[in-house]
Amino acid sequence: MSTNPPDLRPDLAPAAVIRGTARPGQPTIGMVSLGCPKALVDSERILTRLRSEGYAITGDYAGADSVIVNTCGFLDSAKAESLEAIGEALRENGKVIVTGCLGAEEDYIRGTHPSVMAVTGPHQYEQVLDAVHSAVPPDPDPFIDLMPPAGLKLTPRHYAYLKISEGCNHKCKFCIIPDMRGRLSSRPVHAVLREAEKLVESGVKEILVISQDTSAYGVDRKHDLHPWKGGEVRTHMEDLSREMAKLGAWVRLHYVYPYPHVDKLIPHMGDNLLPYLDIPFQHSHPDVLKRMARPAASSKTLERIATWRDINPQIVLRSTFIVGYPGETEAEFQHLLDWMEEARLDRVGAFKYENVTGARSNTLPDHVPEEVKEDRYARFMEVAQRISAQKLEAKVGSIQQVIVDSVDEEGAVCRTKADAPEIDGNLFIDEGFADLKPGDFVNVQVDEASEYDLWGTPV
Repeated sequence: MSTNPPDLRPDLAPAAVIRGTARPGQPTIGMVSLGCPKALVDSERILTRLRSEGYAITGDYAGADSVIVNTCGFLDSAKAESLEAIGEALRENGKVIVTGCLGAEEDYIRGTHPSVMAVTGPHQYEQVLDAVHSAVPPDPDPFIDLMPPAGLKLTPRHYAYLKISEGCNHKCKFCIIPDMRGRLSSRPVHAVLREAEKLVESGVKEILVISQDTSAYGVDRKHDLHPWKGGEVRTHMEDLSREMAKLGAWVRLHYVYPYPHVDKLIPHMGDNLLPYLDIPFQHSHPDVLKRMARPAASSKTLERIATWRDINPQIVLRSTFIVGYPGETEAEFQHLLDWMEEARLDRVGAFKYENVTGARSNTLPDHVPEEVKEDRYARFMEVAQRISAQKLEAKVGSIQQVIVDSVDEEGAVCRTKADAPEIDGNLFIDEGFADLKPGDFVNVQVDEASEYDLWGTPV
Protein backbone atom coordinates (compact mmCIF):
# COMPACT_ATOMS: atom_id res chain seq x y z
CA MET A 1 0.00 0.00 0.00
CA SER A 2 1.50 3.31 -1.07
CA THR A 3 1.05 6.75 0.43
CA ASN A 4 0.14 9.87 -1.49
CA PRO A 5 2.99 11.70 -3.22
CA PRO A 6 3.28 15.37 -2.26
CA ASP A 7 3.08 16.52 -5.89
CA LEU A 8 -0.21 14.74 -6.61
CA ARG A 9 -2.09 16.77 -9.22
CA PRO A 10 -5.10 18.25 -7.44
CA ASP A 11 -7.44 18.20 -10.47
CA LEU A 12 -7.55 14.50 -11.28
CA ALA A 13 -10.49 12.13 -11.02
CA PRO A 14 -9.93 8.54 -9.94
CA ALA A 15 -9.18 6.10 -12.74
CA ALA A 16 -12.37 4.96 -14.46
CA VAL A 17 -13.67 1.60 -13.25
CA ILE A 18 -15.34 -0.24 -16.16
CA ARG A 19 -17.35 -3.34 -15.28
CA GLY A 20 -19.25 -5.99 -17.20
CA THR A 21 -18.78 -8.28 -20.17
CA ALA A 22 -20.24 -8.27 -23.67
CA ARG A 23 -22.79 -10.83 -24.84
CA PRO A 24 -21.91 -12.70 -28.07
CA GLY A 25 -22.01 -10.33 -31.04
CA GLN A 26 -22.74 -7.24 -28.93
CA PRO A 27 -21.18 -4.00 -30.32
CA THR A 28 -18.51 -2.83 -27.87
CA ILE A 29 -17.17 0.67 -27.16
CA GLY A 30 -13.95 1.42 -25.30
CA MET A 31 -13.59 4.48 -23.09
CA VAL A 32 -10.57 6.48 -21.95
CA SER A 33 -11.56 9.23 -19.50
CA LEU A 34 -8.97 11.87 -18.62
CA GLY A 35 -8.97 14.94 -16.40
CA CYS A 36 -11.18 16.03 -13.53
CA PRO A 37 -14.27 14.52 -11.87
CA LYS A 38 -16.53 16.73 -14.01
CA ALA A 39 -15.13 15.01 -17.11
CA LEU A 40 -15.65 11.61 -15.46
CA VAL A 41 -19.33 12.44 -14.98
CA ASP A 42 -19.54 13.37 -18.69
CA SER A 43 -18.05 9.96 -19.52
CA GLU A 44 -20.65 8.29 -17.29
CA ARG A 45 -23.47 10.09 -19.08
CA ILE A 46 -22.17 9.09 -22.51
CA LEU A 47 -21.70 5.46 -21.51
CA THR A 48 -25.11 5.31 -19.82
CA ARG A 49 -26.73 6.38 -23.07
CA LEU A 50 -24.67 3.88 -25.05
CA ARG A 51 -25.49 1.04 -22.66
CA SER A 52 -29.19 1.88 -22.95
CA GLU A 53 -28.84 1.53 -26.74
CA GLY A 54 -27.32 -1.93 -26.51
CA TYR A 55 -23.57 -1.27 -26.53
CA ALA A 56 -21.17 -3.08 -24.23
CA ILE A 57 -18.44 -1.02 -22.56
CA THR A 58 -14.81 -2.03 -22.15
CA GLY A 59 -11.53 -0.53 -20.99
CA ASP A 60 -9.61 -2.75 -23.43
CA TYR A 61 -8.67 -1.38 -26.85
CA ALA A 62 -8.41 -4.86 -28.36
CA GLY A 63 -11.98 -5.81 -27.52
CA ALA A 64 -13.58 -2.61 -28.75
CA ASP A 65 -15.24 -1.81 -32.09
CA SER A 66 -14.41 1.86 -31.46
CA VAL A 67 -12.82 3.93 -28.67
CA ILE A 68 -13.98 7.23 -27.15
CA VAL A 69 -11.26 9.42 -25.63
CA ASN A 70 -12.68 12.04 -23.25
CA THR A 71 -9.95 14.67 -23.14
CA CYS A 72 -8.75 17.36 -20.74
CA GLY A 73 -7.72 20.85 -21.86
CA PHE A 74 -7.17 22.57 -18.53
CA LEU A 75 -3.39 22.94 -18.85
CA ASP A 76 -0.98 22.57 -21.76
CA SER A 77 0.51 19.55 -19.97
CA ALA A 78 -3.01 18.04 -19.79
CA LYS A 79 -3.45 18.73 -23.51
CA ALA A 80 -0.21 16.86 -24.21
CA GLU A 81 -1.47 13.94 -22.13
CA SER A 82 -4.72 13.95 -24.11
CA LEU A 83 -2.90 13.92 -27.46
CA GLU A 84 -0.77 11.02 -26.22
CA ALA A 85 -3.88 9.07 -25.19
CA ILE A 86 -5.50 9.70 -28.58
CA GLY A 87 -2.34 8.47 -30.31
CA GLU A 88 -2.25 5.32 -28.20
CA ALA A 89 -5.90 4.58 -28.97
CA LEU A 90 -5.26 5.07 -32.69
CA ARG A 91 -2.28 2.70 -32.62
CA GLU A 92 -4.08 0.04 -30.61
CA ASN A 93 -7.55 0.29 -32.14
CA GLY A 94 -7.72 2.76 -35.04
CA LYS A 95 -11.36 3.82 -34.69
CA VAL A 96 -11.20 6.78 -32.32
CA ILE A 97 -13.81 9.39 -31.37
CA VAL A 98 -12.57 12.40 -29.40
CA THR A 99 -14.71 14.42 -27.00
CA GLY A 100 -14.26 16.60 -23.90
CA CYS A 101 -12.62 19.92 -23.17
CA LEU A 102 -9.83 19.60 -25.71
CA GLY A 103 -12.47 18.65 -28.26
CA ALA A 104 -13.32 22.35 -28.45
CA GLU A 105 -10.05 22.71 -30.41
CA GLU A 106 -10.67 20.36 -33.33
CA ASP A 107 -7.97 21.86 -35.55
CA TYR A 108 -5.40 21.42 -32.76
CA ILE A 109 -6.31 17.73 -32.42
CA ARG A 110 -6.45 17.00 -36.14
CA GLY A 111 -3.12 18.78 -36.61
CA THR A 112 -1.52 15.91 -34.69
CA HIS A 113 -4.04 13.12 -35.33
CA PRO A 114 -5.85 13.74 -38.63
CA SER A 115 -7.28 10.21 -38.74
CA VAL A 116 -9.61 10.49 -35.75
CA MET A 117 -13.17 9.67 -36.78
CA ALA A 118 -14.91 12.58 -35.05
CA VAL A 119 -14.18 15.44 -32.63
CA THR A 120 -16.80 16.92 -30.30
CA GLY A 121 -16.58 19.44 -27.47
CA PRO A 122 -17.47 19.07 -23.79
CA HIS A 123 -20.96 17.83 -22.80
CA GLN A 124 -21.95 17.45 -26.49
CA TYR A 125 -23.55 14.09 -25.77
CA GLU A 126 -25.76 13.85 -28.85
CA GLN A 127 -22.84 14.50 -31.20
CA VAL A 128 -20.82 11.76 -29.50
CA LEU A 129 -23.70 9.32 -29.88
CA ASP A 130 -24.08 10.26 -33.56
CA ALA A 131 -20.37 9.57 -34.09
CA VAL A 132 -20.65 6.18 -32.37
CA HIS A 133 -23.73 5.26 -34.43
CA SER A 134 -21.81 6.07 -37.61
CA ALA A 135 -18.83 3.97 -36.55
CA VAL A 136 -20.67 1.06 -34.92
CA PRO A 137 -24.45 0.64 -35.38
CA PRO A 138 -26.34 -0.24 -32.17
CA ASP A 139 -27.80 -3.69 -31.61
CA PRO A 140 -30.04 -3.49 -28.53
CA ASP A 141 -31.57 -6.49 -26.78
CA PRO A 142 -34.10 -5.11 -24.26
CA PHE A 143 -34.41 -8.48 -22.51
CA ILE A 144 -30.67 -8.68 -21.75
CA ASP A 145 -29.17 -5.19 -21.80
CA LEU A 146 -30.49 -3.99 -18.46
CA MET A 147 -29.48 -0.55 -17.19
CA PRO A 148 -29.02 0.18 -13.47
CA PRO A 149 -31.53 2.78 -12.21
CA ALA A 150 -28.69 5.16 -11.29
CA GLY A 151 -27.04 4.79 -14.69
CA LEU A 152 -23.55 3.56 -15.48
CA LYS A 153 -20.89 4.74 -13.01
CA LEU A 154 -17.12 4.69 -13.54
CA THR A 155 -16.28 5.05 -9.85
CA PRO A 156 -16.20 2.24 -7.28
CA ARG A 157 -19.73 1.20 -6.35
CA HIS A 158 -19.72 2.91 -2.96
CA TYR A 159 -19.13 6.50 -4.06
CA ALA A 160 -20.17 8.69 -6.98
CA TYR A 161 -19.71 12.19 -8.33
CA LEU A 162 -22.86 14.25 -8.84
CA LYS A 163 -22.56 17.26 -11.14
CA ILE A 164 -25.04 20.00 -10.27
CA SER A 165 -24.24 22.55 -12.98
CA GLU A 166 -22.23 23.22 -16.11
CA GLY A 167 -20.12 26.24 -16.97
CA CYS A 168 -18.97 29.24 -14.96
CA ASN A 169 -19.65 32.99 -14.88
CA HIS A 170 -16.18 33.96 -13.65
CA LYS A 171 -13.50 35.30 -15.96
CA CYS A 172 -10.29 34.26 -14.23
CA LYS A 173 -7.43 35.15 -16.55
CA PHE A 174 -5.62 31.81 -16.25
CA CYS A 175 -8.70 29.69 -17.03
CA ILE A 176 -10.39 28.85 -20.34
CA ILE A 177 -13.09 26.58 -18.89
CA PRO A 178 -15.87 29.19 -19.44
CA ASP A 179 -14.80 29.44 -23.08
CA MET A 180 -15.07 25.66 -23.45
CA ARG A 181 -18.07 24.92 -21.23
CA GLY A 182 -19.99 28.20 -21.37
CA ARG A 183 -21.69 30.25 -18.69
CA LEU A 184 -23.26 28.82 -15.55
CA SER A 185 -26.17 26.50 -16.26
CA SER A 186 -27.61 24.92 -13.11
CA ARG A 187 -29.66 21.75 -13.11
CA PRO A 188 -33.10 22.03 -11.45
CA VAL A 189 -32.81 21.09 -7.80
CA HIS A 190 -35.46 18.34 -7.94
CA ALA A 191 -33.57 16.65 -10.79
CA VAL A 192 -30.34 16.69 -8.79
CA LEU A 193 -32.07 15.36 -5.68
CA ARG A 194 -33.78 12.62 -7.67
CA GLU A 195 -30.39 11.52 -9.04
CA ALA A 196 -28.90 11.58 -5.55
CA GLU A 197 -31.78 9.47 -4.26
CA LYS A 198 -31.26 6.88 -7.01
CA LEU A 199 -27.56 6.74 -6.21
CA VAL A 200 -28.24 6.02 -2.54
CA GLU A 201 -30.87 3.42 -3.46
CA SER A 202 -28.29 1.71 -5.68
CA GLY A 203 -25.83 1.39 -2.77
CA VAL A 204 -23.76 4.58 -3.02
CA LYS A 205 -22.47 5.54 0.44
CA GLU A 206 -20.77 8.84 -0.47
CA ILE A 207 -21.86 11.54 -2.92
CA LEU A 208 -19.26 14.06 -4.08
CA VAL A 209 -20.96 17.25 -5.28
CA ILE A 210 -19.06 18.90 -8.14
CA SER A 211 -19.38 21.82 -10.55
CA GLN A 212 -17.22 24.74 -11.65
CA ASP A 213 -18.65 26.90 -8.85
CA THR A 214 -20.82 25.04 -6.37
CA SER A 215 -21.52 28.18 -4.33
CA ALA A 216 -23.15 29.83 -7.37
CA TYR A 217 -25.57 26.93 -7.89
CA GLY A 218 -28.95 28.28 -8.95
CA VAL A 219 -27.92 31.91 -9.51
CA ASP A 220 -28.76 31.59 -13.21
CA ARG A 221 -32.21 30.23 -12.31
CA LYS A 222 -32.80 32.99 -9.73
CA HIS A 223 -32.96 30.20 -7.12
CA ASP A 224 -36.34 29.03 -8.40
CA LEU A 225 -38.56 26.72 -6.35
CA HIS A 226 -39.32 23.10 -7.21
CA PRO A 227 -41.59 20.53 -5.56
CA TRP A 228 -39.84 17.88 -3.46
CA LYS A 229 -41.17 15.40 -0.87
CA GLY A 230 -44.44 17.23 -0.35
CA GLY A 231 -42.86 20.66 -0.08
CA GLU A 232 -40.70 23.05 -2.09
CA VAL A 233 -36.95 23.55 -2.27
CA ARG A 234 -34.90 26.31 -3.88
CA THR A 235 -32.29 25.68 -6.54
CA HIS A 236 -29.70 26.83 -4.04
CA MET A 237 -26.62 25.32 -2.45
CA GLU A 238 -28.10 25.57 1.06
CA ASP A 239 -31.37 23.77 0.25
CA LEU A 240 -29.62 21.20 -1.90
CA SER A 241 -27.10 20.33 0.82
CA ARG A 242 -29.79 20.09 3.51
CA GLU A 243 -31.99 17.74 1.48
CA MET A 244 -29.15 15.57 0.23
CA ALA A 245 -27.94 15.06 3.81
CA LYS A 246 -31.33 13.53 4.64
CA LEU A 247 -30.73 10.66 2.19
CA GLY A 248 -28.32 8.91 4.56
CA ALA A 249 -25.08 8.97 2.55
CA TRP A 250 -22.01 11.10 3.15
CA VAL A 251 -22.24 14.35 1.15
CA ARG A 252 -18.95 16.07 0.28
CA LEU A 253 -18.86 19.55 -1.29
CA HIS A 254 -16.21 20.46 -3.86
CA TYR A 255 -15.29 23.71 -5.66
CA VAL A 256 -16.95 25.99 -3.11
CA TYR A 257 -16.18 29.71 -3.37
CA PRO A 258 -16.28 31.43 0.06
CA TYR A 259 -19.40 33.49 -0.56
CA PRO A 260 -21.28 34.76 2.53
CA HIS A 261 -24.13 32.22 2.23
CA VAL A 262 -21.61 29.39 2.71
CA ASP A 263 -21.44 30.47 6.37
CA LYS A 264 -24.97 29.13 6.88
CA LEU A 265 -23.84 25.59 6.06
CA ILE A 266 -21.04 25.43 8.62
CA PRO A 267 -23.19 24.72 11.73
CA HIS A 268 -24.96 21.86 9.93
CA MET A 269 -21.83 19.98 8.88
CA GLY A 270 -21.17 16.78 10.79
CA ASP A 271 -22.49 13.28 10.20
CA ASN A 272 -23.89 13.18 6.64
CA LEU A 273 -23.14 16.67 5.34
CA LEU A 274 -19.43 16.26 5.89
CA PRO A 275 -17.45 18.99 7.66
CA TYR A 276 -15.31 19.41 4.56
CA LEU A 277 -15.01 22.33 2.15
CA ASP A 278 -12.92 22.32 -1.02
CA ILE A 279 -12.25 26.02 -1.68
CA PRO A 280 -10.04 27.09 -4.62
CA PHE A 281 -8.25 30.05 -2.99
CA GLN A 282 -5.46 30.04 -5.66
CA HIS A 283 -3.37 32.69 -3.86
CA SER A 284 -3.40 35.02 -0.86
CA HIS A 285 -1.82 38.28 -2.04
CA PRO A 286 -4.44 40.84 -3.14
CA ASP A 287 -2.34 42.07 -6.08
CA VAL A 288 -1.89 38.54 -7.44
CA LEU A 289 -5.60 37.83 -7.02
CA LYS A 290 -6.35 41.06 -8.89
CA ARG A 291 -4.06 40.02 -11.77
CA MET A 292 -5.85 36.66 -11.77
CA ALA A 293 -9.26 38.43 -11.85
CA ARG A 294 -10.43 36.17 -9.07
CA PRO A 295 -14.05 36.62 -7.89
CA ALA A 296 -13.20 36.82 -4.17
CA ALA A 297 -10.72 39.01 -2.32
CA SER A 298 -8.46 37.64 0.39
CA SER A 299 -8.75 40.53 2.86
CA LYS A 300 -11.14 38.77 5.25
CA THR A 301 -10.47 35.14 4.35
CA LEU A 302 -8.39 34.41 7.44
CA GLU A 303 -11.11 35.89 9.65
CA ARG A 304 -13.76 33.74 7.99
CA ILE A 305 -11.66 30.60 8.36
CA ALA A 306 -11.23 31.36 12.07
CA THR A 307 -14.98 31.95 12.42
CA TRP A 308 -15.81 28.68 10.67
CA ARG A 309 -13.49 26.79 13.02
CA ASP A 310 -15.07 28.47 16.03
CA ILE A 311 -18.53 27.46 14.85
CA ASN A 312 -17.53 23.93 13.82
CA PRO A 313 -14.17 22.69 15.17
CA GLN A 314 -14.49 19.54 13.01
CA ILE A 315 -14.33 21.43 9.73
CA VAL A 316 -11.62 20.40 7.26
CA LEU A 317 -10.49 22.84 4.58
CA ARG A 318 -8.79 21.82 1.35
CA SER A 319 -7.60 24.16 -1.38
CA THR A 320 -5.41 24.52 -4.44
CA PHE A 321 -2.92 27.28 -5.21
CA ILE A 322 -0.97 28.54 -8.20
CA VAL A 323 2.69 29.40 -7.71
CA GLY A 324 4.71 31.40 -10.22
CA TYR A 325 1.75 33.30 -11.67
CA PRO A 326 2.90 36.06 -14.08
CA GLY A 327 4.25 39.01 -12.14
CA GLU A 328 4.46 37.13 -8.82
CA THR A 329 7.26 38.74 -6.84
CA GLU A 330 9.26 37.11 -4.06
CA ALA A 331 7.42 39.33 -1.57
CA GLU A 332 4.03 38.21 -2.94
CA PHE A 333 5.09 34.58 -2.75
CA GLN A 334 6.34 35.07 0.83
CA HIS A 335 2.91 36.56 1.62
CA LEU A 336 1.40 33.27 0.47
CA LEU A 337 3.75 31.24 2.69
CA ASP A 338 2.96 33.46 5.69
CA TRP A 339 -0.76 33.16 4.92
CA MET A 340 -0.44 29.38 4.83
CA GLU A 341 1.25 29.38 8.23
CA GLU A 342 -1.69 31.30 9.67
CA ALA A 343 -4.52 29.60 7.78
CA ARG A 344 -3.16 26.08 8.46
CA LEU A 345 -5.34 24.43 5.83
CA ASP A 346 -5.80 20.69 6.25
CA ARG A 347 -5.37 19.54 2.65
CA VAL A 348 -3.45 21.50 0.02
CA GLY A 349 -2.50 21.00 -3.62
CA ALA A 350 -0.59 23.28 -5.96
CA PHE A 351 0.04 23.98 -9.62
CA LYS A 352 3.07 25.59 -11.17
CA TYR A 353 1.60 28.21 -13.50
CA GLU A 354 1.41 27.18 -17.15
CA ASN A 355 0.31 29.15 -20.18
CA VAL A 356 -2.84 27.72 -21.73
CA THR A 357 -3.73 28.56 -25.30
CA GLY A 358 -6.48 31.19 -25.24
CA ALA A 359 -5.98 32.28 -21.62
CA ARG A 360 -5.69 36.02 -21.00
CA SER A 361 -2.88 35.48 -18.48
CA ASN A 362 -0.57 34.51 -21.35
CA THR A 363 -0.18 38.18 -22.30
CA LEU A 364 0.55 39.45 -18.79
CA PRO A 365 4.03 40.94 -18.29
CA ASP A 366 6.86 39.54 -16.14
CA HIS A 367 6.40 35.81 -16.52
CA VAL A 368 8.25 33.91 -13.81
CA PRO A 369 11.24 31.81 -14.99
CA GLU A 370 10.76 28.04 -14.80
CA GLU A 371 13.56 27.54 -12.29
CA VAL A 372 11.94 30.11 -9.96
CA LYS A 373 8.57 28.34 -10.30
CA GLU A 374 10.24 25.05 -9.38
CA ASP A 375 11.88 26.60 -6.34
CA ARG A 376 8.65 28.25 -5.15
CA TYR A 377 6.65 25.09 -5.70
CA ALA A 378 9.12 23.10 -3.58
CA ARG A 379 9.08 25.72 -0.83
CA PHE A 380 5.29 25.92 -0.87
CA MET A 381 4.86 22.15 -0.67
CA GLU A 382 7.39 21.97 2.16
CA VAL A 383 5.21 24.32 4.23
CA ALA A 384 2.00 22.52 3.24
CA GLN A 385 3.51 19.13 4.03
CA ARG A 386 4.75 20.24 7.46
CA ILE A 387 1.33 21.64 8.38
CA SER A 388 -0.37 18.46 7.15
CA ALA A 389 2.01 16.30 9.20
CA GLN A 390 1.31 18.33 12.34
CA LYS A 391 -2.45 18.15 11.86
CA LEU A 392 -2.41 14.40 11.25
CA GLU A 393 -0.09 13.76 14.21
CA ALA A 394 -2.70 15.49 16.40
CA LYS A 395 -5.20 12.77 15.36
CA VAL A 396 -3.10 9.93 16.79
CA GLY A 397 -5.12 8.32 19.57
CA SER A 398 -8.45 9.61 18.28
CA ILE A 399 -11.36 7.54 16.98
CA GLN A 400 -12.24 8.27 13.35
CA GLN A 401 -15.16 7.02 11.30
CA VAL A 402 -13.83 5.87 7.92
CA ILE A 403 -15.21 4.48 4.69
CA VAL A 404 -13.43 1.47 3.18
CA ASP A 405 -12.28 1.96 -0.41
CA SER A 406 -10.48 -1.33 -1.09
CA VAL A 407 -9.27 -4.48 0.64
CA ASP A 408 -6.50 -6.89 -0.37
CA GLU A 409 -4.22 -9.39 1.34
CA GLU A 410 -2.12 -6.59 2.86
CA GLY A 411 -4.91 -4.60 4.44
CA ALA A 412 -7.73 -2.12 3.90
CA VAL A 413 -7.41 1.32 2.31
CA CYS A 414 -9.91 3.74 3.85
CA ARG A 415 -10.70 7.44 4.03
CA THR A 416 -11.82 9.63 6.91
CA LYS A 417 -14.40 12.40 6.60
CA ALA A 418 -11.42 14.68 5.93
CA ASP A 419 -10.39 12.87 2.76
CA ALA A 420 -11.85 12.94 -0.75
CA PRO A 421 -10.94 10.14 -3.17
CA GLU A 422 -7.66 10.46 -5.08
CA ILE A 423 -6.77 14.02 -4.05
CA ASP A 424 -6.47 13.64 -0.26
CA GLY A 425 -4.98 11.13 2.16
CA ASN A 426 -5.80 7.58 3.19
CA LEU A 427 -6.16 5.66 6.42
CA PHE A 428 -4.63 2.20 6.25
CA ILE A 429 -5.72 -0.78 8.35
CA ASP A 430 -3.24 -3.66 8.39
CA GLU A 431 -4.73 -5.69 11.26
CA GLY A 432 -8.29 -6.86 11.83
CA PHE A 433 -9.43 -6.14 8.27
CA ALA A 434 -10.48 -9.63 7.18
CA ASP A 435 -14.22 -8.97 7.41
CA LEU A 436 -14.14 -5.52 5.81
CA LYS A 437 -15.35 -4.78 2.28
CA PRO A 438 -15.50 -1.65 0.10
CA GLY A 439 -18.25 0.71 1.20
CA ASP A 440 -18.22 -0.35 4.84
CA PHE A 441 -18.16 2.30 7.53
CA VAL A 442 -15.93 1.44 10.46
CA ASN A 443 -14.64 3.25 13.54
CA VAL A 444 -10.86 3.19 13.78
CA GLN A 445 -8.40 4.24 16.46
CA VAL A 446 -5.55 6.16 14.84
CA ASP A 447 -2.19 4.63 15.79
CA GLU A 448 0.27 6.37 13.46
CA ALA A 449 0.52 9.36 11.11
CA SER A 450 2.73 10.52 8.26
CA GLU A 451 2.69 13.72 6.20
CA TYR A 452 -0.45 12.71 4.31
CA ASP A 453 -1.81 9.43 5.65
CA LEU A 454 -2.94 7.66 8.80
CA TRP A 455 -2.76 4.07 10.09
CA GLY A 456 -5.20 2.60 12.58
CA THR A 457 -6.99 -0.33 14.19
CA PRO A 458 -10.75 -1.05 14.09
CA VAL A 459 -12.50 -0.60 17.44
